[in-house]
Amino acid sequence: MQIKSIAVFCGSKAGANPLFTKHTEELGFLLAEKNITLIYGGGNKGLMATVANAVLQKEGRVTGIMPEVLAQWEHQHNGITELIIVDNMHTRKKLIYEKCDAAVVLPGGFGTLDEFFETLTWNQLSIHNKHIFILNTDGFYTHLIAHMQKLFADGFLYESLETRMTILNEPAGIIQFLD
Repeated sequence: MQIKSIAVFCGSKAGANPLFTKHTEELGFLLAEKNITLIYGGGNKGLMATVANAVLQKEGRVTGIMPEVLAQWEHQHNGITELIIVDNMHTRKKLIYEKCDAAVVLPGGFGTLDEFFETLTWNQLSIHNKHIFILNTDGFYTHLIAHMQKLFADGFLYESLETRMTILNEPAGIIQFLD
């Protein structure tokens, strides 16, 4: 399947490590250069703003999906290609999943983890079969990956992690999956 759009789940804050911002920007540039539409949460703060602005800087296409309750709190990004305001978080996540061909998880907080685990669970349940990439910038997700490997080793998962996701250490690692 050809990837034409990618959901990016990431923080509405930039985080403490400057490499988070650098990798997020690099990913945005790559998406635009490969003519892949960014589907994301619609915010104009933190890594969310970084990825959207990077795609826009290279004249790429950006679709943001934001629930009404967050429109002012996360400072909706009014400069993107398309901003869709929805009623609630569940509708937001469902629409992001419908519009994307794959998902990339960048550093972030509880919201990012919620989106990641819901996507992963839907994938496991065959609700969709969209591939998930984790950008493990500077080992940000190393402990979580180890815990998920323990879930498999202890018999709580039906298949290994590699079946459902690819772990990348650099944004450029995604290129082989886009060509």
